[in-house]
Amino acid sequence: MVRLPNPLRLTILYIGLALARLGVIDRERAIQTTALAWPRIVTGIARMSKNAVDVAMVGVAVGTSAVAGVGFAGPFWGLAFAIGGGVAGGTIALVSQRFGAEAYDELGVAIRSSTLLVVVISLPVTAVFWLVPHELISLLSSNERAIDYGATYLRIVALGIPFAGLNLVGSRALVGADDSYTAMQVRAGGALANIVLSAAFIFGLDLGVAGAAYGTVLSNVAVTATFALGIGAGRLPGIGAFPIQVDPFGTYLDPETLRDIITIGLPVGGRNLVWTVAEFPMLGILDLFGENTVAAFVIARRIWGIMNTPGWGFGLASSSLVGQALGQNDERTAKAYGRDIIRFSVATYVISAILIAIFAEQIVVLFADDPTSPEIPIAVNLVYAACFAVVFQGVAGAAAGPLDASGDTQVPFASQFIGMFLVSIPLAYLGATTALGYWGLYLAFLAETSVPAAINYWRFRTDKWKTISETYRPDVAASDD
Repeated sequence: MVRLPNPLRLTILYIGLALARLGVIDRERAIQTTALAWPRIVTGIARMSKNAVDVAMVGVAVGTSAVAGVGFAGPFWGLAFAIGGGVAGGTIALVSQRFGAEAYDELGVAIRSSTLLVVVISLPVTAVFWLVPHELISLLSSNERAIDYGATYLRIVALGIPFAGLNLVGSRALVGADDSYTAMQVRAGGALANIVLSAAFIFGLDLGVAGAAYGTVLSNVAVTATFALGIGAGRLPGIGAFPIQVDPFGTYLDPETLRDIITIGLPVGGRNLVWTVAEFPMLGILDLFGENTVAAFVIARRIWGIMNTPGWGFGLASSSLVGQALGQNDERTAKAYGRDIIRFSVATYVISAILIAIFAEQIVVLFADDPTSPEIPIAVNLVYAACFAVVFQGVAGAAAGPLDASGDTQVPFASQFIGMFLVSIPLAYLGATTALGYWGLYLAFLAETSVPAAINYWRFRTDKWKTISETYRPDVAASDD
């Protein structure tokens, strides 16, 4: 498989090599981290750009109320990634350690068990969203037009929830097996297909928010089919060889493996759920500011999502490389990877935040049919706040990587919960109800990243995650002691 030069890969590599020349990180670890991180970052940019383009197309085709409606439906759709991400957190921890120890039979059991778990958990959620979407959206707003748009979007997109969860499992399995490039090809291709489908449905068939939902569902189905065929066969035409091959007819119901996935993945899912659940009260608070502020916040969060994509790559690279080192009982190397990736991540976030801040106004106006819309200046200021706050996400996400790889997932969950529910949301509420005003929203952005950054980094420095990892290491590694 030929891997063409990629500008993003080269940019990240140059940042890493510059840090290595300054003696901040190790040169070889910078190269290995880049190799794993950049495809995941590309995947993140493609997916977050897809979300941003969906909102922009809906805004241009339908208007502000539709943007707010899609925003109200967003956290419900986010449950798919909380569910899938939780299970996939267990998947990457088990797969990376077993891949490092060359325990391939156990690796296959981990992937099949993860698949079963995602389907069992996600189907009831799909049913609820399909049956009562209007009632659910009504919990967040009294704006009838926005509620109608949001309910239409949610009912359709609910059908894609199981597939979105399975996509995360497939992606994490490949990353844990030291191949984020193939995962990028599949998921980034799905994101691009989503944009094309949504554009065709929204503008070509004049389906509005329903068109955006149809595009999302169909693209997720296609990505799931691609992962299933590739991992089952060990290769796929047009993509090439996969790093692993798993018999699809093997054991799915392995109690010990399921228990490990749940033990590791539950706090990871809880951490993802914090982001999702927090959006419900946050959107309710924003509704107090008015429809324009809701739309501005939705726009800013889509841009935030793109800014946050370096963390996707560095966090998963850390989980994979640290997990493989732990699978080989090399704790010293595991910590060295964790430390260097944190530094590498922060430097990359600083550069991306500066670039977004410079072009904030030009980016925001792409989300509205009228550049003089009242939500535009609100969104621009929120983006500026996000550019400052997102740098701390570089610490929070990268420091969580070693904790996830070791199975020490409870602390990142707790840090995210504290940052969102005990600090960020109260600040937003004060902004809506006191003279603090929009400063409450700016400080809320900062709190949701700085608090987890401080707690996760502290936990990484304690080294307790090394001891916890011994519980989850494969039998092959354990027997080497």
